[in-house]
Amino acid sequence: MLAYIIRRVAQSVLVLLVVGLVAFAMFRFVGDPVDAMLGQERTQADIARLTAELGLDQPFPVQYWRFLEQAVQGNFGLSYRQGRPVSEILVERLPATLELAFVSGLMALAGGIALGIFTAIWRRGISANIIMTVSLIGVSLPTFLIGILLIYLFSVELGWLPSFGRGEVTRIGWWTTGFLTESGLKALILPAITLGLYQMTLIMRLVRTEMLEVLRMEYIRFARARGIREKSINFRHALKNTLVPVITITGLQLGSIIAFAIITETVFQWPGVGLLFINAIQFVDIPVMAAYLMLISVMFVGINLIVDMLYFAIDPRLRVDRTAGGH
Repeated sequence: MLAYIIRRVAQSVLVLLVVGLVAFAMFRFVGDPVDAMLGQERTQADIARLTAELGLDQPFPVQYWRFLEQAVQGNFGLSYRQGRPVSEILVERLPATLELAFVSGLMALAGGIALGIFTAIWRRGISANIIMTVSLIGVSLPTFLIGILLIYLFSVELGWLPSFGRGEVTRIGWWTTGFLTESGLKALILPAITLGLYQMTLIMRLVRTEMLEVLRMEYIRFARARGIREKSINFRHALKNTLVPVITITGLQLGSIIAFAIITETVFQWPGVGLLFINAIQFVDIPVMAAYLMLISVMFVGINLIVDMLYFAIDPRLRVDRTAGGH
């Protein structure tokens, strides 16, 4: 177990180093931050001075190493646009994204598993067929279009929910939350549905497929022949074995919610790190862009690592296979 954890952690660190290298290299072709910061009335002396201050006159390996060295300490430099520490800006924006991702992930996980079980057990019913048909909307339509449709229906036509912003928030230390205000909760509904709908339909279809496969296994037929109640078979035997292969895909989907939040935040002008990244691209704010990608990578890799650990702990076949392979 310890060797497996060490190997997975080493792989995760390698992935982060590669992501940081690719991101840092790509941003060299986005644009010149010096031009964006100085404007039209710049002189060659101003350009040379600012280039030296930002460290852009150094070779690429030196710049990348300096970036990694500072990133490990939580220092991503100064924002070219705002002139403030990037870590300070991320701390201000991160609560909005994490709250949105948490609510969307909870909705996707709970709704996807519940609907997947329902459509598998009562697969021949009218309700299950309707749910499967409607779920095609969540899979087929792009996220931004779903958001626009929800805004048109619930904000423009019905006027029930706000179309943009985070509403009124409450500050608890450095954390800002909209859970404690009515306007904050209302503002969270449409973005959460938009972000979580696609993931919920994928999880639902995956759970349904896996559960239908498990229900056709020989031990399920044997349990029915023994006279075990159908409810116990479905929720005690079938569901337990269904969720084992679902864990990996579900973990990846929940991790991608944070990455896909960038589209939802743009549509709803949600003040999170995704919208910050879009604005940083427009102003060639390289420190903010690099910090955002590194942050998303750390979250995604961290979630993937946790899922691997859970999968290893839950599925005894992996432990048996590795023990046998070691001998």
